[in-house]
Amino acid sequence: MKKVLVLGAGLVSGPLVQYLLKQDDFEVTVASRTVAKAQHIVGDAANGIAKRIDVTDEASLEDLISQADLSISLLPYVYHPLVARLCLKHKKQMVTASYVKDEMSALDEEAKRAGVILLNEIGVDPGIDHMSAMKVIDQIRSDGGELISFSSYCGGLPAPDANDNPFGYKFSWSPRGVVLAGKNPARYLKDGKTIDIPGEELFANHWPVEIEGFGTLEGYPNRDSLPYIDTYGVHSVQTMFRGTLRYPGWCETLKKIAELGLLDETERGDVAGLTLAQFMSKMIDSSGNLKANVAAFLHIDENSHVISNLEWLGLFGNDPLPAGAKSPLDVLAGRMLEKMKYAPGERDMLIMQHEFIAKYADRKEKTISTMIDYGIPNGDTSMSRTVGLPAAIATRLILEGKITLTGVQVPVMPEIYEPVLAELELMGIKFTEKTEVI
Repeated sequence: MKKVLVLGAGLVSGPLVQYLLKQDDFEVTVASRTVAKAQHIVGDAANGIAKRIDVTDEASLEDLISQADLSISLLPYVYHPLVARLCLKHKKQMVTASYVKDEMSALDEEAKRAGVILLNEIGVDPGIDHMSAMKVIDQIRSDGGELISFSSYCGGLPAPDANDNPFGYKFSWSPRGVVLAGKNPARYLKDGKTIDIPGEELFANHWPVEIEGFGTLEGYPNRDSLPYIDTYGVHSVQTMFRGTLRYPGWCETLKKIAELGLLDETERGDVAGLTLAQFMSKMIDSSGNLKANVAAFLHIDENSHVISNLEWLGLFGNDPLPAGAKSPLDVLAGRMLEKMKYAPGERDMLIMQHEFIAKYADRKEKTISTMIDYGIPNGDTSMSRTVGLPAAIATRLILEGKITLTGVQVPVMPEIYEPVLAELELMGIKFTEKTEVI
């Protein structure tokens, strides 16, 4: 019997663990700081074990890793290198859905010597994006073509039937990471020219994106796209772009939220006991008509939809600040979580769309590849399925000896992406493609 250790019992772990528990010859241990979470996910499965783990207790962590054939780290990314080093020490395999950082990359040669794989970026973004992109890119190459342009967008959003607030967004976890992404600079290649977007200008750079079979969303750049030229081995491209999708209006509102200073993580000592309106007055050093003063501060009309959105969020009202809020970001994130949650039975949605332009000896072709996946009402979210299932499928393939690669890997090789994408398609997570000569 193969032994799998799942570290972490957060929001994306459910579909992954359930998939593994259905494998007859797998014993699955779920270890979490809160053992009740692990027990809930394992349920009454005979081949499931729930344990408590404090990942700062390295001896206990090592003990669990040493007993497993493969460890899946769903912990915060800062712990992945520790898990990886312990896996290497005991010559065990490892899987994670997180981005490869330098500390992980440095383990490549050691992993190859140990004969184990440290498979990273096998979630949705990163993960399904790599696999679906490489499938088309490799097909273009096999047909004698050369990729000259690649653009990719991804977004986790409320399904249209659950899209009932003016922000067009809902959270099933802490909003901090989502809104803090608005402080990241971005870089991409367009028509042979490198475009750099400073973090404070990120939300000023957005445009409509037509999604095949769905409609128009809003896209904006997602961090640094240039490393993917090497990741995908597409050094002939003149355009390399990766972006984020939101419902229209998100970027304009978030840009003004940033201008108000609400993404500031600095703790303030003068906010205890304030109402939201009093807090906002302090933020812009205002007295009098707060709504009018905020509009003037932002150089927009008091009747604009941005001001309407801030009012809907309650920032001009007399509710108390969210419990424990000490920084402007705490206030914003806490308020968003109160107002922008999924209600029971509501569905989320994951949309990913790639555009490939390929040059052949006698023509150019454009291919649009689109995935639209919906959560299950009162069941698993699309986000948890699309993050967790690729990692679970890859785990099975590694333990069955069907993936034999070693070293630090991401899923850009046919040995990984072909069987994983094929199984995801059987689960309804699939892409549709449209190609035309241009």
